[in-house]
Amino acid sequence: MAESEQLLTQRSEGKRPNGHCRWSTHSLDSKAVEDFRRRLKYFFMNPCEKYRARGRKPWKLMLQILKIVIITAQLVFFGLSNEMMATFKEDNLMTFEHLFLKGFKDHWQGNYALYTKADLYDHIYHIINTYTNLQNLTLGNHAYGKIDGKYTPLSICQLLYKNSTIDPERDTFYIDPHIDAECISIFPPTSLDNTNLEKNLNFSVDFKRLVSVNINFTLKTINLQTVRHHELPDCYGFHIKIIFDNCAHSGKIKVSVKNDVRIHECEDYNVKDASGKIDYFVLMFDSLVICACFASLTLCMRSIVKGIQLQFEFKIFFQTHFNKLVTWSERMEFVNVWYIFINISDTLTITGSVIKIGIQTKFLTNYDVCSILLGTATMLVWIGVIRYLGYFKKYNILILTLRAAFPNVIRFCCCAAMIYLGYCFCGWIVLGPYHDKVGIIHFMGVMNGPDPQLITRLLSKNYFIVFIFQFRTFNKVTECLFSLINGDDMFATFVNMRDKSYMVWLFSRIYLYSFTSLFIYMVLSLFIALITDTYEAIKHHQKDSPPVSLLQAFIAECHDQPEFGQYRCDEESSSCCFSP
Repeated sequence: MAESEQLLTQRSEGKRPNGHCRWSTHSLDSKAVEDFRRRLKYFFMNPCEKYRARGRKPWKLMLQILKIVIITAQLVFFGLSNEMMATFKEDNLMTFEHLFLKGFKDHWQGNYALYTKADLYDHIYHIINTYTNLQNLTLGNHAYGKIDGKYTPLSICQLLYKNSTIDPERDTFYIDPHIDAECISIFPPTSLDNTNLEKNLNFSVDFKRLVSVNINFTLKTINLQTVRHHELPDCYGFHIKIIFDNCAHSGKIKVSVKNDVRIHECEDYNVKDASGKIDYFVLMFDSLVICACFASLTLCMRSIVKGIQLQFEFKIFFQTHFNKLVTWSERMEFVNVWYIFINISDTLTITGSVIKIGIQTKFLTNYDVCSILLGTATMLVWIGVIRYLGYFKKYNILILTLRAAFPNVIRFCCCAAMIYLGYCFCGWIVLGPYHDKVGIIHFMGVMNGPDPQLITRLLSKNYFIVFIFQFRTFNKVTECLFSLINGDDMFATFVNMRDKSYMVWLFSRIYLYSFTSLFIYMVLSLFIALITDTYEAIKHHQKDSPPVSLLQAFIAECHDQPEFGQYRCDEESSSCCFSP
């Protein structure tokens, strides 16, 4: 920093023939002060004022407006493609659940379970027979996975404790917690008889030691719906894992299906009468977005660098001639936070657009990464629109309030978070084991009941289903309490604890009443009051318009309007006049 200050001091020595832009640090006159003050005022002008001052067209402003249009259009195009991909994956997962889980009727989470040994064998046999006869059963274009020209097998692995002797009658047990895996493989398209499956496969389950039964297999398919949207179809590989979970040994084996999807380019494809014009148009549009964002990134970085240079010169100026120290808050006024927002948005957009081009040309399949990058970039672009509304005095009050209240809001939230986390941990450990029913809510009515047939009937009548596993995990506790602060699911949360033990019921009432009273009536009210006080203070300052910093007080003494000709004279020397 010392070298930069020395360089700026050396640059300021000497005098140009017109006497406007370069001033000596040893012989300061009023003309030099006015020139420097005018340069500062021009730096903080908005694009419209700069246009009136020097006649320069607001290219950066027009580029930002263009970016809003093309980035939003790009997000919409990608969103439609991403929606088709997500829908296709969800539909296939639902298809696999109905095909391979016997008697599956859209059961809700954690509600599909087995209770007898015969049911477990029956379900395993059903999965095997469905897999081996898949081509005759499925309505979709599903096929078995292949590796090196050979079909991938269906593997059945039972995870067992290495050794265990359990005698509940005598309250004794011996167990070795190490896990052994016993697996068998079935290659399609083998057809097996369900009645002799145990004999043919030499498969039996040791329920005393059983931890879980995992069934793994791979299926492949092609998403053809993208053809109608002028996109080449993707090939999908679904790595399916069906888990029969017996970890608790409670007599209830939970059944779940996990699905790992791999998207890749098809090896050979040919779409009849297909034209590549639309694809090339999309690629050209993405390239346009990248070019616009790169130009915006360059211009904004240039403005940030010039602002940093000018704040160094401002610091030297006041230290040398007024013997005043410039605070960091005043120096940070030269750094435009909106430009940082724009730079972040441009970087995310460029990266997301490159990935999107890779997806479009089938070199990449990172849909999730691309959607996060483009979604975040578009959000920042639209938030940046507030900057241009701030050029109008009536709209600027929102920006000023947010900027002024932000430090106090952060400090307040840190204090409130300590109380909030305390309630979260307490609710998780105390109420978690008891708060696990399913709530069914329809407008003004609230019911409780886990019956799947009842849920199906209510869904047909447009009832809304709400899962009230609100305190079972720490993550659900935080979500539940945050919903309570906003008044959501209030009655359902209270009523769900009415059938528990009296001690737990009493604690839950004290817990919930104290939380709602503290956060809704006190913390939330104080939070709103903090914003309101800042808003009133901003309105008061806007009426009086007093300078709030050394920099603003110095600039306020310049009464030259943008329409005056002084700014055009200053433009003659671009080496010292900063005009980002």
